[in-house]
Amino acid sequence: MDMHNKFIDINEVEMMFHTKKGSFHALRDINLTVQKGEFITLIGHSGCGKSTLLNLIAGLLKPSDGLLLCANREIAGPSPERSVVFQNHSLLPWLTCYENIFLGVERVFGATENRTQLRDRTRAALALVGLTAAESKRPNEISGGMKQRVGIARALAMEPKVLLMDEPFGALDALTRAHLQDELLKIVAKTESTVVMVTHDVDEAVLLSDRIVMMTNGPAATIGEILEVKLARPRERVALAQDARYSEYRTAVLEFLYRKQAHPAREAA
Repeated sequence: MDMHNKFIDINEVEMMFHTKKGSFHALRDINLTVQKGEFITLIGHSGCGKSTLLNLIAGLLKPSDGLLLCANREIAGPSPERSVVFQNHSLLPWLTCYENIFLGVERVFGATENRTQLRDRTRAALALVGLTAAESKRPNEISGGMKQRVGIARALAMEPKVLLMDEPFGALDALTRAHLQDELLKIVAKTESTVVMVTHDVDEAVLLSDRIVMMTNGPAATIGEILEVKLARPRERVALAQDARYSEYRTAVLEFLYRKQAHPAREAA
């Protein structure tokens, strides 16, 4: 890995939560470097700290110990250079699709760009996700998949150095999910974004990733294995279904999740 291209550098990170019932050791000994333009997925069983790690990279949480860097600067809090897309899209229901994106654009670029430039930036983001025709609609007037696309457009409109996604397609039906995965592949290729994405879906991880980071079970979860996905881009899901390497990568992730990391509930049973 070319260390000159690293955008995210996570060193010896620990995460403890202090609750009324005592301390909870969520993450231990997390070490990970993400290159510029790399697509990383975090996968593991529920409770393995995937979202906690993503929130640490976003700056929404501060580590109990260790250091996180983005572009050689310490991650000390949230920043527009690290945009987050959540599973529930987090759109403001009283604003249109255009207004939801414009709000973020104005916060980031309002001091340096005029109104016309801000409008152009907002419309370009809508066009990128194919929602130009829906710009005047409010969230309750569009589908779940369209809402997620607005959330992705809002994140990308701020030109982040890193795009962070927490199971963005988890609540969608299979067809919409597949469509948005394909759209995301095209968008990331066009924007050359650095992406870290939490997923529970093995096929999604193999389809999208350059590397799959597999987490051990919590508490005190850590990185168990990292799988490099050497499939050429652009990727096409129908062709990949016939690719022997795709099956090998898929099997390797399943092997880790269901043999090396048997689910705690199953172990108890």
